[in-house]
Amino acid sequence: MRAAWYFDPVSPYAYLHFKLFDRIVWPHGAAPEIEYVPVLFAGLLKAHGMKGPAELAEKRRHTYRMCVWLAREHGIPFRLPPAHPFNPLHALRLLIGAAVRAGVSTGTPVRTQVEAVFDCIWRDGNDVNAPAVFAALAHQLGVADAPATITRPDVKQQLLDNTQRALQCGIYGVPTFEIDGQLFWGSDTLALMNAWLAAPELLTQGEMARIDALPAAAIRREAA
Repeated sequence: MRAAWYFDPVSPYAYLHFKLFDRIVWPHGAAPEIEYVPVLFAGLLKAHGMKGPAELAEKRRHTYRMCVWLAREHGIPFRLPPAHPFNPLHALRLLIGAAVRAGVSTGTPVRTQVEAVFDCIWRDGNDVNAPAVFAALAHQLGVADAPATITRPDVKQQLLDNTQRALQCGIYGVPTFEIDGQLFWGSDTLALMNAWLAAPELLTQGEMARIDALPAAAIRREAA
């Protein structure tokens, strides 16, 4: 079984999802090696012509309320950073740069590196772009020359490649698990994912099979 998790640290739902990984019930108790794939959420939104939840005032308020509530419900430490949305580009490149320095040719970080970035932003409520915070995070990730690392052409290209890979998989939002070609988007899909892991035929029978070919009766178009 192959599992890849696509994420952007700008997403509070990605943080909450990450913290619930211990609730995934892998078949036969054998958890696969999860590939952590940093992507630029803004790039996905642009490609699909969508707005992010924080770009609509009432949806933004709803998102924050839901995340605070969900964190309390699950016992997950949670504190919003000083401002949101923020530009996650440097944090994303730092993650990829840390992986490259560790000898991972694909630039996919390991769990502890991902956790360090998420905790900095969403557990501790820091501004990851503040120079002192960013420098401390880079030190924690073992990146000695962060300013040079995040501007390296190979690091920048890897983030572009990751985002393009996500688009080619059909991914439109973060966080998303891609497991053997099936996509599970959002932190609220763990129960569905667990059900599918236990019974893969779940998505190919009955009403689940019918909706795959369900036609659209109307398509919204841009006003002329």
